[in-house]
Amino acid sequence: MSQRANYLNEVGMLNRTPRSGFAFLGSGAQSVAEHIHRMMHIAFVLARLSDEKVDELRLLHLVLFHDLPEARTSDHNYVNRRYVIEDMEKVLDDGAREWVNGDEIVALIREFEAGETPEARLAKDADQLELLLMLKQQADLGKPHVDEWITPLLARLKSAPGKRLADEILATRWDAWWFDDKRDPHWVEGKKR
Repeated sequence: MSQRANYLNEVGMLNRTPRSGFAFLGSGAQSVAEHIHRMMHIAFVLARLSDEKVDELRLLHLVLFHDLPEARTSDHNYVNRRYVIEDMEKVLDDGAREWVNGDEIVALIREFEAGETPEARLAKDADQLELLLMLKQQADLGKPHVDEWITPLLARLKSAPGKRLADEILATRWDAWWFDDKRDPHWVEGKKR
């Protein structure tokens, strides 16, 4: 039995672990791994928007590992957390022993949760901004009541770069990147095939 192989197989569980909040929204779907992937890109952007000195590798590590415990606990949204008690200390104690470089990963998860370092604040904002991108897409597709989710999300943003990026996200239609170049022959009006 290999600790490395076990760790990598556990990480693979995040591909099959759904984010539970979408059930309450009534549309959309995403795995925890998909969430982490886009968060990595958001963190990359936030690091470059920040006027504060940021250890970018540390920031990316915070994002990479912040939801690793969900491979063991699943993803619990705000309603679930009223009733389901996660023994996060047990998860982290077990993880420290069982994950590759477990002590380092646990320290990063704890730093993310505390949200006290510049990197942790940006990572926490990346977490919120990733959800904002999903909500903006749903709003642009006509999903009602999305604003009820967006307003408290914006209040949770802590960093100036996070707030700035949120404004840009809200001002940009989710699929604008796709339709951006109207000179592309595929978009020319009246073109016959």
